[in-house]
Amino acid sequence: MLNIIWIFFFLAAFCTALVKLAVFGDQQVFTLLMEAMFSLSKSAFEISLGLTGVLALWLGIMRIGERSGFIQLLTQCLIPLFSRLMPDVPKDHPALGAIVMNISANALGLDNAATPLGIKAMKELQTLNPHPETASNAQILFLVINTAGVTLFPVTILTYRAQLGAANPTDVFIPILIATYMSTLTGLLAVAAVQKINLLDKVVMAYLVGFTIIVGGLLGYFTHLPQQEMLAQSALMSNVILFSLVIIFICGAIYKKVNAYDAFIEGAREGFQTAITIIPYLVAMLVAIGVFRASGALDLLADGARSMVHFFKMDDRFVDALPTALMKPFSGSGARAMMIDTMKTHGADSFAGRLSSIVQGSTETTFYVLAIYFGSVGIKNIRHAAACGLIADFGGIIAAIVVAYWFFG
Repeated sequence: MLNIIWIFFFLAAFCTALVKLAVFGDQQVFTLLMEAMFSLSKSAFEISLGLTGVLALWLGIMRIGERSGFIQLLTQCLIPLFSRLMPDVPKDHPALGAIVMNISANALGLDNAATPLGIKAMKELQTLNPHPETASNAQILFLVINTAGVTLFPVTILTYRAQLGAANPTDVFIPILIATYMSTLTGLLAVAAVQKINLLDKVVMAYLVGFTIIVGGLLGYFTHLPQQEMLAQSALMSNVILFSLVIIFICGAIYKKVNAYDAFIEGAREGFQTAITIIPYLVAMLVAIGVFRASGALDLLADGARSMVHFFKMDDRFVDALPTALMKPFSGSGARAMMIDTMKTHGADSFAGRLSSIVQGSTETTFYVLAIYFGSVGIKNIRHAAACGLIADFGGIIAAIVVAYWFFG
């Protein structure tokens, strides 16, 4: 699947560029394609280089957590859930600890911490994979949950809205949480249907209801805070929780008489090697996305969507935010740029400006996560991972549109 998607980006970009040159006389289009190839390959290397330090740091800290026994303790509360969602993963396997930490980091909006923790989880799951080049059921479920993970504190989006002049930057807070929760639920349902996971199990249902109550409680608390206080408290809570975990790991190592420094160095060394492994996979995906965007093929998709909406005589206000939605599965930075451009063009408080913000916060970047996580363990056959990830994205986008009309229509 990844091979088909990668080839499609290049062929679609080439065909679009040929039409622009032959029919419309655009003599710059192939120059833009080549510029995109070189600039995106450079960006891929710079991203991987930037990840090196972060990977070394967090994989080192995770190794301390493993040696101190705290990761195993932390996973006990979620073992009943994941043992049913991932029956192939033993209850005491370290992969569960990394999965829990990754999901927690994503929920807190801690992207720099979530990526290395996610890679750690994928590498641990790979140790259980009987076919190393083919994604296992557990790896696919984890990736889909990760790409559609609930973000409880969309601080970055709220900050952009404040900078671009929104009268009430936090007015998209509840819509974002609703959309991202629906995205996660959609992804889980898609994977469960393919892998025949029983979501009606009493334990699974209890967790889903419990998570819903927790999210609702956080919503009730933060939505009553003024904008500046909410941003400050969410950032403070995220940082306190994260650094407290580091200290707990170290204290656990002291209690267990584990050499924390040696454990950190061992994990950091693994992080450095992982960063090197990622480079070719990231170059391949970002270059393909870059030429697809530079050719104008992405714009054609948006124009086609508007024509279809007009044909069915539907309200087309949401089409102005579609570039963000179409870009989101492929490029996080590209989608962020689309969101900012939409707010600058139409206004931060316009329907399109608000909807683009909700879409930006509803899902993760599916193909980036596919390239990073599967690339870090050398998986080539991704099976139904991309399809289920895109279904989760689609669910999040539809939910974002519905919620935007509900709140701001």
